[in-house]
Amino acid sequence: MNKTHKKISTYMALALLLTAGTPAIANESDGNGSYEITVTNVTRGQTFTPILVATHKVGLSLFALGAAVSPELALIAEDGDTAPLAAVLGGNPDVLEVMTIPRLDPGKTVTFKIKTQNKFDHISMASMLVTTNDAFFALNGVTGPKGRGMFTFESPAYDAGSEPNDELCIHIPDAMCAGEGASPNAGGEGFVHIHTGIHGIGNLSAAEYDWRNPVAQISIKRVP
Repeated sequence: MNKTHKKISTYMALALLLTAGTPAIANESDGNGSYEITVTNVTRGQTFTPILVATHKVGLSLFALGAAVSPELALIAEDGDTAPLAAVLGGNPDVLEVMTIPRLDPGKTVTFKIKTQNKFDHISMASMLVTTNDAFFALNGVTGPKGRGMFTFESPAYDAGSEPNDELCIHIPDAMCAGEGASPNAGGEGFVHIHTGIHGIGNLSAAEYDWRNPVAQISIKRVP
C-alpha cells in the first residue's frame, strides 16, 4: 500500500499544518507592509507549475475539502493555468494583491514579497504538481504574522477531483508527457480531497514521480 494512505486522516484533520511559529508581536507595522514568503518544493520528482499567490481579507478561500472545486482552480490543478483564477481574485474588492511566481523544481526554493495592509492579512496560494492529472498544493486563506512574527506551514498534495487519476500521458501536460492539460468533461471524484500519490497504473513511474506528504513548505514573515 502507498504510504501516503497512512497519512490521509492526519492531513484531513490538519489540512494545512502550522508546524512552527513565533508568536505575533503587534506594533506600528501592522498597517502597510509586505509579507516575505519562502516556498520550498520538498518532493523528489514533482515540479510545481507557476504559483498563484494572493493577499486578502478573512473569509475568502480557494476551496473546501469535500466540496467541488471551482473551474478556475481546476485549471490550475489540471493545466497549471493561473490566469483565470488570478482574474477572479483581481476583481474581488477583498483581495489586495495577486501575483504569479515562476515554476519551482524539486528541492528548490523561491523567496518573494507580496503586499499586506490592515485587514488584508490573509494569504492564499495554489500550484499544480505538474506530472499528475489534477494534484495541487495550496495555502487556503491562512492568517499572516504580525510584527516580528514568522509562520511556517506545510501543505500536502490535494486532489482537485476534477479529472480521473489515470496517470496517462495523454492527460498530463508536463514536458515528459506533453499531453493535454484541462479536461473539463473528463469526470473525476467530484470533490477536493488529499491526493494519494502516483501508483504506476498508467504511463508514470511511481518510483520517479510519487511523493510523501507534505509536498511544500511555506514560511511567511512580516517585512516593511
